[in-house]
Amino acid sequence: MVRVIMGVKGTGKTKQMIELINEAAKNEAGSVVCIEHGSKLTYDIHYQIRLIEAKEYNLKNLDMLKGFVSGLHAGNYDITSVFIESLTKIVGVDPENELVEQFLDWLNDFGEKNGIKFTVTISADASLASEGVRKYF
Repeated sequence: MVRVIMGVKGTGKTKQMIELINEAAKNEAGSVVCIEHGSKLTYDIHYQIRLIEAKEYNLKNLDMLKGFVSGLHAGNYDITSVFIESLTKIVGVDPENELVEQFLDWLNDFGEKNGIKFTVTISADASLASEGVRKYF
C-alpha cells in the first residue's frame, strides 16, 4: 500500500508526515523507518523510529532508491511501514516525470508482497499530478 501526500511548500506535508510517523510508532508491532531529505525530523519523531538521512547514501536516481528500499527489507523483515519525506528531492527528479509514477507503482507492488505500508511526500502542486500518481492520494 502506498499513500502520497503532495503539495507545495508550506501546505503542511511535513507536519502531517510527523503525525503519521509517530502514530505508527505507537500502534505498529513491527519496525518503522523514515527516509528523509535533510535532517529536519530528528527532534520531531519518536526515538524508536529508524531515521535515515538519504544524503549520506548518495541516492542519485529512483533505481538506486529501489535498491536501497529492497536492502532495508532484506536486512530487516520486521519493517511494517516506510515513510519517504521529499521523494523527488532525495533523488533529484522532477515531480512530473513519469518515472515517479513508475516508482510509486513499484513501491505498491513491493509493499503488497512484503506487508509494508509506504507513505511518500512530494513537494509540488497536487493539481499537476498525473492520474498514476493521483491514485495514491
